[in-house]
Amino acid sequence: MCYKTLLTVLLTSLLVSSAANAQAVKRKFEFGSAKRTSTAIKLDAESKYSKQSGFGFEPESEITFRLGAESCSNDKPFQFSVAVPEGNYRVTLTMGSKFAAGSTVVKAEVRRLMLETIDTPKGKFVTKSFLVNVRTPQISTGGEVKLKDREKGSERWAWDEKLTLEFNGSHPTISAIEIESVSVPTVFLLGDSTVCDQPGEPYASWGQMITRFFGDKAAVANHAESGESLKSSLGAKRLEKVLSLIKPGDFLLIQYGHNDEKEKGEGIGALTTYKASLKQFTEAAKAKGASVILINPMHRRTFDTADKITNSHGDYPEAVRQAAKEENVPFVDLTAMSKDLYESFGKDGSGVLFKDGDGTHHSKFGAYELAKCIVQSIRDQKLALAKFLAKGLPKFDPKKPDDPKTFAIPASPAVTDQKPLGN
Repeated sequence: MCYKTLLTVLLTSLLVSSAANAQAVKRKFEFGSAKRTSTAIKLDAESKYSKQSGFGFEPESEITFRLGAESCSNDKPFQFSVAVPEGNYRVTLTMGSKFAAGSTVVKAEVRRLMLETIDTPKGKFVTKSFLVNVRTPQISTGGEVKLKDREKGSERWAWDEKLTLEFNGSHPTISAIEIESVSVPTVFLLGDSTVCDQPGEPYASWGQMITRFFGDKAAVANHAESGESLKSSLGAKRLEKVLSLIKPGDFLLIQYGHNDEKEKGEGIGALTTYKASLKQFTEAAKAKGASVILINPMHRRTFDTADKITNSHGDYPEAVRQAAKEENVPFVDLTAMSKDLYESFGKDGSGVLFKDGDGTHHSKFGAYELAKCIVQSIRDQKLALAKFLAKGLPKFDPKKPDDPKTFAIPASPAVTDQKPLGN
């Protein structure tokens, strides 16, 4: 290799290294006035988020600090944000207080469930880590995702410049937060309103619940959106955005159907254009070295007189099965599992899985149970993704679901009467 070529290689390597280092993030925050770590940023109740500081409590958050204490707490949910570049981040939380017992549930970005109830008796501290994906609309290969108005409003936290944590529970109590950029496999999601991060109570989707079932070795990036079909997602550059980020070792879970089946036109149908588009999405991700899992749509809440679910999707569930077989990729039969789940509650009782008066969109409990269905299928098939799931998860049988009376995920502050797009 000549001197000029060697110099070019070295300079290029340095530039790449410098760019990578410029994106590296490692920040630690401690709450209260107690001095513990000299390198941590100390915060008090007046530490509100601003673009100038790049960190702090969201303005609407109400915080309680004890004089000389080493934690913050409240009897209401509160949010804390840190400005970070697009990427994956390991969040390490220390929960607890010397002065009072705490009970904390943690969500991230747009109501993604990260940690279920963590109880901390007075004087006890618990440390937990999880991964959060942060994204922006800009596409590195050019252009940007065509956001809907709701994505610029109630869903803006899914696309903004910061990582936002929601501390919830009967008495959320936080002592320290550490946020560090990491290079880990990413599990991308593409789909519709039954998959996306729903912005407000009482709606929820399995995509914002499945985050709780992963360990701290893979991050979930939910690029699904309400009202989307394969065709509209392609037009909005959602697939293009995912392809600009996805890499070997990553995963892509795809679940559409609810809106695709309403598209009209010559030659449009489940076993024609829909299956062809599924294969197009699959082949594009595989070309990037990623692993694809196809998921057919869950049923709507449509029961017959015998208290059995009727198929409102026609050939669309079968089209997903065929596409998976033809592309030689794993297939999750959510259509079949949701039938078992809904029928286990019966026509009348199954309302607990849905938002009141809505037979398509789910409650938190329904979304949580559907996420468990998908996780169990991944485990049963011994898919490569299974090794990234949290340890010690109990086996789930949709014919014997959880008791909704024991479901204890609290409501987030954001509430909406705006129905998700699509049906």
